[in-house]
Amino acid sequence: MIISALDHGGGFFVAFEIMRGIFRHIVAVAAVFVTCAGAHGAGYRAVMVADMDTGRVLYSENSNDLNYPASLTKIMTLYLTFDALEHGRLHLDDYLIVSQSAANASPVKLGLAAGSKIKVEDAIKAVAVVSANDVARVLAENLKGGKEGNFASLMTQVASEIGLAKTHFENSSGLPNDDHMSTARDIALLSMAVYKHFPQYWKYFGIKTWTYNGKTYTNGNRLLGTYPGCDGMKTGFTNKSKYSLVATAKRDGHHLMSVVLGAENKDVRAAVATNMLNKGFNMLGTNAAPVVKNSPVAARQPAGTVPASAATGVAAPVTKTAGTVPVQALSDVHGTAGVQFGAFSSRGAAAAQAARVKQVLGSGVVVDIEPSGDLFRVRMNGLSDAAAGNIKSHAAAAGIDCYIFH
Repeated sequence: MIISALDHGGGFFVAFEIMRGIFRHIVAVAAVFVTCAGAHGAGYRAVMVADMDTGRVLYSENSNDLNYPASLTKIMTLYLTFDALEHGRLHLDDYLIVSQSAANASPVKLGLAAGSKIKVEDAIKAVAVVSANDVARVLAENLKGGKEGNFASLMTQVASEIGLAKTHFENSSGLPNDDHMSTARDIALLSMAVYKHFPQYWKYFGIKTWTYNGKTYTNGNRLLGTYPGCDGMKTGFTNKSKYSLVATAKRDGHHLMSVVLGAENKDVRAAVATNMLNKGFNMLGTNAAPVVKNSPVAARQPAGTVPASAATGVAAPVTKTAGTVPVQALSDVHGTAGVQFGAFSSRGAAAAQAARVKQVLGSGVVVDIEPSGDLFRVRMNGLSDAAAGNIKSHAAAAGIDCYIFH
């Protein structure tokens, strides 16, 4: 659970212990996936193009193959940072302390000195624009009481909660680690989760240049300056991962995302991302059927879909099943937890989501629509942790993205 895994008394995340032995076995068995995918003749290992608003996959190749995510990892680090901002555990003008461990991080980094401080908003920009490994570690340590390893465990936990089926994190930056792995499909889900859950912070992924302490840094995402409508998102590179990129763009009322993993160099990475976005927009224009290509060893997923857990408010069909949560089970349990089913730009869209939630959970449940700035949040409040977990499970099984908060 994203929010229920937090220690509000101390202001830091509660540790979550991963079943490391089991996961290491899975990684060992699946390691061949990386080797097989690496020989892709087109100069990349995996690609995916999806609609950011609906979660619909338009085109993908090898999207379930395990790969090293490199600095695309930092999307999750920022996701958890945005969650802390959203719930008041951090503020943009707070200052974070730089540890010796953070100062010792491998490049790319800002070069912050141990004992110095950096403002939260500057830290976000450093991670989003510069992909600074030292600052990613600063965020991790400050959010998790000084232990990056514990933060990485929470990253993996949250990854599972929002639907990332094959992702495991060992650090906050994506620096090399054989057990630190993900897939194009999971990276797409994570990117859409940021877009849907924290739209107010999306702007940071579209910053082209940023000046800090007299030095100007340029975003490594070339499409921000060359592709019409590009508004994000994140680059990545290590020797093992090769060059990766999540690139997003708006055109004709559509918001698309391309994920490119394992490109041979920066030029190939940018060219493939451009081609994938063009392909996606063209497919939308012609109503072409989705195309999904997988390597022989890759796990299968239904063609043309990203699970609705990827994006709040996905307008997927809802069927009422025997698993509907009994109304009595909800009305008799009270507490400080809640479940959010999305944040929407219009009250009408929020009302539609609230109706959908009631269809799944039962008409007797109380679903609130809460205005918050320019957004309308669909929530159930005053639940026990157990009830919130039960509701989340039933809603997610019906394709409704949600998360627990306190």
